[in-house]
Amino acid sequence: MTETRKHSLTFASGLSGIGIPSFSRFLCGNDKIIVHTMNDLSKKQARTYSRVINETERLPRKIFIMIDETLQKRSSLKSENVQRFNHGHGFVIGHQWTNIILFFSEKIIPLPPIPFYTKKYCRSKKMKYRTSHERLTEYLNNLNLEEYIGKHDGRDVVVLTDSGFDNKNIQKTILKKKWHFICALKSSRGVKSEAKYAKTRKSSDWDGVALFFRKYRKLPWSTIRIFTEGPKRKRKEFRVRHAEVFLKGTGKIITVCSEFKKKRDGRRRYFACSDLKVLPRQILIAYRLRWKIEIFHKHIKMHLGFEDISAKHFSSVVSHVHLVYTAYILLHSGLSGIGEDNDTIIEKQRKVKRILENRKIANFIHELTKIGGTRRLKDELKSALEA
Repeated sequence: MTETRKHSLTFASGLSGIGIPSFSRFLCGNDKIIVHTMNDLSKKQARTYSRVINETERLPRKIFIMIDETLQKRSSLKSENVQRFNHGHGFVIGHQWTNIILFFSEKIIPLPPIPFYTKKYCRSKKMKYRTSHERLTEYLNNLNLEEYIGKHDGRDVVVLTDSGFDNKNIQKTILKKKWHFICALKSSRGVKSEAKYAKTRKSSDWDGVALFFRKYRKLPWSTIRIFTEGPKRKRKEFRVRHAEVFLKGTGKIITVCSEFKKKRDGRRRYFACSDLKVLPRQILIAYRLRWKIEIFHKHIKMHLGFEDISAKHFSSVVSHVHLVYTAYILLHSGLSGIGEDNDTIIEKQRKVKRILENRKIANFIHELTKIGGTRRLKDELKSALEA
């Protein structure tokens, strides 16, 4: 929670008052306790915020579950559960985490993340290997939102994902829980029009969503204007086409083809929404909220030392990640003395640092006021200088 340039193992052990080997053993041996603590804290904060949920005027829903993957870079393949991942224009060595955050009433609450286990690590731990999509499907199936926000209407919950999670099992799990989803589709994801779905077999004659919009050129374009959030509000113009179709392996949805109105350079995006009552404008506005999880990734990496871990054992890495998320929750929990909601994360960290420094001064003064405190402190200083 404090401001520092490097959240290394050396810094953390010094702050805790124990040596580096002892702190490493602490991380390695207490991963289950730390995960349980972080989970309880996220539930507590979610229940606190859920009491003051306000109706969102521009959006049809109030509770958003945002899902995205992030990579925790490592320097080599020698640590446990490390793998090379294709990321952008090259490969990255490290751990992959699937992050899930709750977003409502302008509050971000991280839920326990899902680690990715390599095949080698699963063999060593005698675990069954599962893909990240399979692990996410199980996570969502077991997720009990009532523990976080109390009783609620499932129709008020919307899951936002990018095209990396365009998976029929994930979408079917969301619908099974009576939630809705808004996700970006891969251009090859199969869809059918209602007329074609009624005439053909369910196992064949599916068109990719990009091919579908090229075939149905009669679908009209419409212009949508959206204002961006932030200190400099800008107006962005999109042109969109939409249709009610059947999504392969999922069911009936609204699909939207969107592109910038002035910069038509092939950057078309395709979206799917399971709520048939939602308008294309509302789909775009809701999907743009997914950027909140990218800001969350930026904060934990730049300010909280998400990637600054040098431990070999993966259980230590798990402890480190959950402690980082715990620090994020505490910094945004409105604790007295840390700062207001509109303060930046850097300002809050500086206030925490000043609190720790003042506490050291207060403890020093307290020791001086004790009987023989001055003499005892002089002896400690002499022994330290002689050593």
